[in-house]
Amino acid sequence: MRRQRNAKIIATLGPASSSAETIQALFEAGADVFRFNFSHGSHADHKARYDIVREVERKLGRPIAILADLQGPKLRIGPFAEGRIMLKAGDEFVLDRDETPGTLQRVCLPHPELLAVIARGQSLLLDDGKLRLQVLASDGQQIRPRVIVGRALSDRKG
Repeated sequence: MRRQRNAKIIATLGPASSSAETIQALFEAGADVFRFNFSHGSHADHKARYDIVREVERKLGRPIAILADLQGPKLRIGPFAEGRIMLKAGDEFVLDRDETPGTLQRVCLPHPELLAVIARGQSLLLDDGKLRLQVLASDGQQIRPRVIVGRALSDRKG
């Protein structure tokens, strides 16, 4: 049985809305489609949510649509050991290829093509332009910028 309306209501699922009870309540309240934002969370997280949506679908006997919002070509940094750090104006920081979780001093930039072309004096914008860096040095293996406009920086920001 499908709902008879021209508009669809899309609900984005995340950590706060991943239980079967919550998903069922959202569907019963009118959500037609559940969106998975692949820019955040792991594939395992999304698979678990997918399985729960399909479980609710079987329980209610009604089709439930899923929308996979895939991350685009945005370049992203790696994760931090603590999930996020605070960078203040004047701080120096390193972007490198070391895949270990980042610290207050450094984080992985898993894009060797960028490490090869970024030069001293260039500006870098992270977190959709909210964090501004000025490159002090770059040797093809790492970039050492100074923070111009600081803020919190968390895992996998682009």
